[in-house]
Amino acid sequence: MEKTFMEAMDFRHACKTFDDTKKISDEDMHYILEAGRKSPSSFGMEAWKFLVITNEALKAKLKPVCWDQAQITTCSHLVIVLAGINGVKPESGIPGKRFARRDMPQEKYDFYLNLYANHLSKTLSSDENIYAWTAKQTSFAAGNMMTAAAVKGIDSCPIEGFEKEGVEAILGLDTTQWQLSLVLPFGYRINPQSTQLREPFEEIVEFIK
Repeated sequence: MEKTFMEAMDFRHACKTFDDTKKISDEDMHYILEAGRKSPSSFGMEAWKFLVITNEALKAKLKPVCWDQAQITTCSHLVIVLAGINGVKPESGIPGKRFARRDMPQEKYDFYLNLYANHLSKTLSSDENIYAWTAKQTSFAAGNMMTAAAVKGIDSCPIEGFEKEGVEAILGLDTTQWQLSLVLPFGYRINPQSTQLREPFEEIVEFIK
């Protein structure tokens, strides 16, 4: 039975060990990945890619460069979230293709493309700056995937504890195109959920009238 949004938010936690005997169905995994694909992104660039790993030997190879965390090898599906690098550069032609998906006159298309290039001139000035921008956006997709998983009663754990270059090398990534942003395992918990700890609503939210 699917959970409501708030039930999913209560269910979701950073699962530290998964039951490696349980596997996520193709249908449910597609549902999770679709939540990531449909997530918002700056200028609609969708500067991300999701590598879905179920190969046990590859997961074992990645574990040492992910701080030997148990989630890497006990999860059902290991999603590697990549941040786009070259694809957001105007000269790649991809930003133009993204804008062209919307039916608009040439002058409006030129306006948006120039606005994009000028507004992001500093951001697009180096691969390091681009990574800082696109990696931040992948959190939108990752958050939506984790909540979508929780709706289905599936656990997850966002992992930033890794050796970035090590993971990229094992996966054979061309880092001029894609760089590692987040490691995101999905599966089913084997231990009871820990108590969810959050600060009171009144300390987090301030209404300005």
